[in-house]
Amino acid sequence: MARLSQVFAPREREYFDLFEEQARNIERAARLLDEMLDNYPDTAALARDILDCEHEGDRITHDVIHRLNETFVTPIDREDILMLASALDDIVDFTEEVADYLGLYKIEAPMEQAQRLAHILHQATRQIAEAMPRLRNFGDISHYTVEVNRLENDGDRVTREAVASLFDTGIDPMVVIRWKDIFERLEAAIDSTERVANILEGVIIKNR
Repeated sequence: MARLSQVFAPREREYFDLFEEQARNIERAARLLDEMLDNYPDTAALARDILDCEHEGDRITHDVIHRLNETFVTPIDREDILMLASALDDIVDFTEEVADYLGLYKIEAPMEQAQRLAHILHQATRQIAEAMPRLRNFGDISHYTVEVNRLENDGDRVTREAVASLFDTGIDPMVVIRWKDIFERLEAAIDSTERVANILEGVIIKNR
């Protein structure tokens, strides 16, 4: 008997196209943020490219929801489609907020922990982008989800170190507030990659 993933019409399979497109988009946004923080402030102009990714993410999410409202048969549960679209969109939203805050807060130089978190985020989004095509056939993605979970744990540890360091060195309170905002959004973006990984794993288990 044909696998469930093989019997859907091309229109229903467009969901997979959109999810893969969004996964590539979040990886691009995270790569740009990683590059931006690595060489900041010389790379401040990359904030515009990251904003473009955020707009593209909104467009893809809108396409997913529009298609969901127009189609009766979906390749995976409708609630899973909505959860996955939302979690993917969260990643690019938080990534763009970090880039925006660097300019709004007039950050002159990045903290080393922020650079590490941006690198962790980029690595996690790369795992998501590589795992996403396997959703089409509900293939094994455990290698990717384990790695995302490991990266999320690393992100938590670096964030705790970063916030603690803000209160250790007698930094101006306004600087503390600004960097705490940035660290929280970096952590939220990384947490969202784990949410995506968990949703993907759940969908695959349900459809095997």
